[in-house]
Amino acid sequence: MQFEGRRKASAAPNLTPLIDIVFLLLVFFMLTAHFVRDESLNIELPEAVSADSIDLESPVEVSLSGSGDIQLKGNTVLIEELVQQLAPLLVLSRDKRVVIKGDLAASLGKSVAVLDAARRAGADGVDIVTRQPEGRP
Repeated sequence: MQFEGRRKASAAPNLTPLIDIVFLLLVFFMLTAHFVRDESLNIELPEAVSADSIDLESPVEVSLSGSGDIQLKGNTVLIEELVQQLAPLLVLSRDKRVVIKGDLAASLGKSVAVLDAARRAGADGVDIVTRQPEGRP
């Protein structure tokens, strides 16, 4: 008496469940990425030929728009509240430097007020972010 041997399974694995999962993940990420909005000020940085690049690990960044709006960590703050908002962030910062992204149309008065607030909050230094002119390495 001879027993039937094991039938050989097909050498190719069934990829249908894997394709279904990848497709569902693709649809999920496409739908969720559509709703993500980056809420920040629209700032046009001034150009500076003599600019040096800085390497800060996690700088405290203040944005100043042309209309005079000030943003700190994505939240709009009043100039009167800027010292109180900056002080705890500078305590946690290792290098205690503030980076200011000021719009080309920002007023000098607001810029000086932000610089003064950063110094009063305990900043050891303040850097102003610019962009290099087109065509420069």
